[in-house]
Amino acid sequence: MTYKRILLKLSGEALMGENSYGINHAVMEHVVSEISEAIKNNVEVAIVIGGGNIFRGMTTSKNNQIDRATADYMGMLATIMNALALQDAMKCKGLKAKVQSALRIDQVVESYIREKAIRYLEEGKIVIFAAGTGNPFFTTDTAAALRGLEMNVDIVLKGTKVDGVYSSDPKIDTDAKRYKNLSFDEAINKNLMVMDATALTLCRDQKLPLNVFSIFKTGALKRVIEGANEGTLIQI
Repeated sequence: MTYKRILLKLSGEALMGENSYGINHAVMEHVVSEISEAIKNNVEVAIVIGGGNIFRGMTTSKNNQIDRATADYMGMLATIMNALALQDAMKCKGLKAKVQSALRIDQVVESYIREKAIRYLEEGKIVIFAAGTGNPFFTTDTAAALRGLEMNVDIVLKGTKVDGVYSSDPKIDTDAKRYKNLSFDEAINKNLMVMDATALTLCRDQKLPLNVFSIFKTGALKRVIEGANEGTLIQI
């Protein structure tokens, strides 16, 4: 099957590439190119972006005694920076993109309005959702599940540095097994670190499928959208 409306979850770390911090512009160009190819089939694309390449709220609050809620808000601001950079990169390639933020920063970016976001998708624009859910203690994985449901997407796609979900870390364990298919319960019970448990449970309860794939493999995004055997498909 070919999916007609998808939500792509991009981690901030993916945008970092081989850099130790910030945005790798070659990676950004690659991601934009992959999205550009995907939408040629009239696929509607929404994106939730993380901010870990700039600031990780949870990790910082643990290591530096910053209040967890404060650190999470700082992380949300990092996602807005990434979203604006991605929007600009898309515009440079002739793609129409809109950023909506769960936090109000009216001088910089639109606030999230569900009906407007859906209208943008129907008009063929790419919608980039920033600032997670707008609430501390919720990850951008959970934001991806939530926005995916709100946008009535066919599937959530998580673009990562690895080409699917493995039984263990393939960088450490040479015998690690890549799963082609998983149920949500298997992913949760085996603690496979696909997404956080809140996001997985939300997708499971609402029967929203999830595919984990490598955003760095040329053509992988388009193949996933076309229903090819790419990455790991997680569903009921």
